[in-house]
Amino acid sequence: MMILLTVISVLLFGQCFADIYLHIPRGSNNRLNEKTGNRKNANRVFDSQNNNKGGYNVGDKGENPSNNEGEQYRMKYFQSGPFKSLNNDAGKSFLELEWTNQHGCGGNEDTSPQKQNCHMILQYMCQDDVNTPTGTADTLRNGQRTDTQAYNRPQSLTETQAQTTARKNNAVQQEEVLQEPWEWYDKCFVRERNRGLFTADQKLKTNNGLGTSSAIYTRENPNGNRYGYECPEERDYFPYWHPTPWKDIAVLAENASMCSYYKSKSFNTQMYHECVEFYTPGGARRPYSKWNNQAQCTQNGGQWIQFSNFLEKAPAYTTEAACNAQSKGGLTYRWAVPYDATSVTKKECLVQLDQPDCKEAQYSRSNHLGNGANGRANSYMWTLPYFPSAKAKRCVFRMRYNISTDDYDPYFTDSSSNQQLNPFVQSIIEQDPYIDLGGRTALRMNINTDQTGRQFQDRSHVFFMSPRAGAISQTDRIFNLNVRGKRGNIVQTYPAVEYDFHPNTLNMKPSDLVHIQWTGSNTHNNNNPAGDGQAGDEGQGKDGSDRSNIVEIKNLNDNFPLPYESTTMWSAADVKWIYSGSTAVSPKDLAVIMSSSGYYKSVNEAKTKAAMNPLLNNAPASFEGAVLKFNRGTYHYMSTRNNNFSNRSQKSTLIVS
Repeated sequence: MMILLTVISVLLFGQCFADIYLHIPRGSNNRLNEKTGNRKNANRVFDSQNNNKGGYNVGDKGENPSNNEGEQYRMKYFQSGPFKSLNNDAGKSFLELEWTNQHGCGGNEDTSPQKQNCHMILQYMCQDDVNTPTGTADTLRNGQRTDTQAYNRPQSLTETQAQTTARKNNAVQQEEVLQEPWEWYDKCFVRERNRGLFTADQKLKTNNGLGTSSAIYTRENPNGNRYGYECPEERDYFPYWHPTPWKDIAVLAENASMCSYYKSKSFNTQMYHECVEFYTPGGARRPYSKWNNQAQCTQNGGQWIQFSNFLEKAPAYTTEAACNAQSKGGLTYRWAVPYDATSVTKKECLVQLDQPDCKEAQYSRSNHLGNGANGRANSYMWTLPYFPSAKAKRCVFRMRYNISTDDYDPYFTDSSSNQQLNPFVQSIIEQDPYIDLGGRTALRMNINTDQTGRQFQDRSHVFFMSPRAGAISQTDRIFNLNVRGKRGNIVQTYPAVEYDFHPNTLNMKPSDLVHIQWTGSNTHNNNNPAGDGQAGDEGQGKDGSDRSNIVEIKNLNDNFPLPYESTTMWSAADVKWIYSGSTAVSPKDLAVIMSSSGYYKSVNEAKTKAAMNPLLNNAPASFEGAVLKFNRGTYHYMSTRNNNFSNRSQKSTLIVS
């Protein structure tokens, strides 16, 4: 069935060339809570292909390192309200994503030419929250150990349901990280890879005993290395041609002319098929099938089923008519088989996802891991989803960075250009080739064909998307104000960044709300092995500890906070929600809460509670914060601990106008 698969594959963007690091939300780069500069396990969750020194540790709730999931802090973002359309901002919650990418992107041939092609894919996945920190075997979690979840391959494709269940139960550990479910990798391991794809001269292995060269083998991953429960073929290609658990937010494309293709082929909008087999005729569904196309699937007793992606399920609507009738007010409902269905004969009511956004990527300089055009960090404003169920969600964010050159056509090069010994076909690119330039000695190029066209990615730790609470209305716009960075000076933290508030300058209307919140770790010691940077955690306070607070300053050139009597920021704030519960918070109480990072809940508590360390050492590393509404004005603020002027300046501005 190569022809069928080639038709699909030639439209896909070639794989890719460069590191990417998330700063908002904080990217893990496969870290958990290491006290070292280098991460311990690059295979823990996903294949980042980034520098081992990148990433941020999981946040801690309190002043001590988290020894279990219950002591970890998960960022909380309030969901959007039921906004009517993408063009009307009423009710939206905004999170400005920020990252750095090393090898450039964006630009045009006239004013800012690049040395490569690129695009970036922004995705997330969510599930209903559970009451316990770790939940069930399938619950999204950060884990307590840096080990990779285990996997035991099927010994036979005719195994019983009990044998499949035993394999899963013996593999999945509650103490270890989980993002993609075990079944996602299991079906990837068994399913035949897309043989229409360009693999150059790489020799891809096979799953011995199962008769397939499966989707775990790609040009970038020819040996089938495993990274958590990620599917390598899905990681390396977009849009993918099978159902996936990921939901698309946006594609930042090399060229806007590609956007109609990305939007129409996204699993958000187009339903995709998958071969389904059963343990017994009419019985339960197997989680996997080796067949990747309709003809071979049906010829071998499978069913070629069309599956739909979804924002969430709407089980209250049990008929197609009742489901379709809910499509109003900017929401669309679809009567279809969900991608995670256990019974493929039963359709369900699904809240449909929006078509992903698509635009040209922002300019960033090649071989420069820093800000983009005009000295601003590259970013994307994500409108957080509205969940009609009003249920709290656990979520993970993922960003993939694809790069290729023009040494071969990244869109239309397929398996016909792969190296083949019989008949002899030479790959259009070769491993470390010798180039004859007419002299007596040939020149040798340093080319690795599993990296000419390459993909990098970073992912967040698990975070919450919560329904609106307190006095937050469904029509309020919410902006998220967070802290980026970690402890250490620039060479100790690199390729992460030092502390700063984000957005660094936030412009709001008087009717808007801002959720001030941050997270930090107690184990950012950056000890040896320190990778490409220096070891150490230069900074104020306890070694390894991230701490932030907010005090008002007169202007950004100042380094001393205003006395409370001279401040205007807190007297101008209306508390709509706060971590401590009651919104009956005086301006002076609010100033104490913000300056103590939540260590004190009021002025009175500051008089009776054990004294706070002046360097915030006994304050919590993370702060759930408050949602505030401000009067018109311009407010400057800083963090007292992280304002050592020699190497950092954690200051920011809020403009309400």
